[in-house]
Amino acid sequence: MQSPRKATAPKIVRIAFAGFRHGHIMEVYQFAGKHAQCCVAGAAEDHAETAASVQKQGVTLTHASVDALLADPGAFDALAIGDYYGRRGNLAIRALELGKHVILDKPICTRLDECERMAQLSARNGLSVGCQLSLRDMAPTRTLKRLVAEGIIGRVHTVLFTGQHPLSYGVRPAWYFEDGKHGGTINDIGIHGIDFVTWMLGRKWAEVLAARVWNSSLPQCPPFNVGAQMLLRLDDQAGVLGDVSYYAPASQGYSTPQYWRFTLHGDKGVLETSATLKDVTVWRDGAKAAETLPFDPPRARGYFEDFVAEATGRAAECELTTAQVLESARATLLVQQAADRRLTNQPLG
Repeated sequence: MQSPRKATAPKIVRIAFAGFRHGHIMEVYQFAGKHAQCCVAGAAEDHAETAASVQKQGVTLTHASVDALLADPGAFDALAIGDYYGRRGNLAIRALELGKHVILDKPICTRLDECERMAQLSARNGLSVGCQLSLRDMAPTRTLKRLVAEGIIGRVHTVLFTGQHPLSYGVRPAWYFEDGKHGGTINDIGIHGIDFVTWMLGRKWAEVLAARVWNSSLPQCPPFNVGAQMLLRLDDQAGVLGDVSYYAPASQGYSTPQYWRFTLHGDKGVLETSATLKDVTVWRDGAKAAETLPFDPPRARGYFEDFVAEATGRAAECELTTAQVLESARATLLVQQAADRRLTNQPLG
């Protein structure tokens, strides 16, 4: 008589944290500490003021510096990176060279060569690159994706999205406005819309027709581009207009309907919603009036669940994969480059 087969214990992903200069990384820290397949394996912060702040929030700093953490690769399986934008690519590459998975907030890097190196290393070593692309997990956007797939407005020909943010100068971390640390407003904000549009429509990017960044409202920091707009083309010829400027009124925060608003025009009508609304509006061709449709439920911790699944060999379960993260990052960097260099009609494929 055969002995009963013992159940295989789920693999635990030990996640260490390198840098907390942007507050979004605290969500990953909380997820890792509560997830059944993860544990927080270490943390380091080189910036003294930030180190003091995150310790007050309950973070235990286990290493004297990020370099010391990376010099202790046996202590972790994955590195979560929340340092300022300009440092992220280098830290991710170093972790991938050590054979570690990485998860970052957006942007994952600020240079195309960093993105390409990350793609090479992750493919060569079978490593996961996760990103906090949480727009995919929200109720409004998940509902839009389903309605498009159901053909409620037919083939989509145009997409307009606005991701306007308040600048909150003096409240945001000072590094945003320091040379070499931010990397561009399109790269900062635009990746959410650039990633979501292709996921929603199941298409690929083909071309950046035009893009612009500029500063008309922050004279105390001339190099920082407050405004950011883009005109893009998908591989099925659909056109996409995006505005991800920092011109939303600070007193309104993220409450305006222009915060991640998406308007889609198709053969059979128009769909529109935003992150601050309670439903989706559809104007059907042939109908006399608009109708509103309820949201689908959000996907809790979606991007993080996908990262853990891919890192533990369950990539087939993922909605967000390493390949998609890197593809969206690369496209966004190319749009940022077009804006910075005033280039038009640049391929994105």
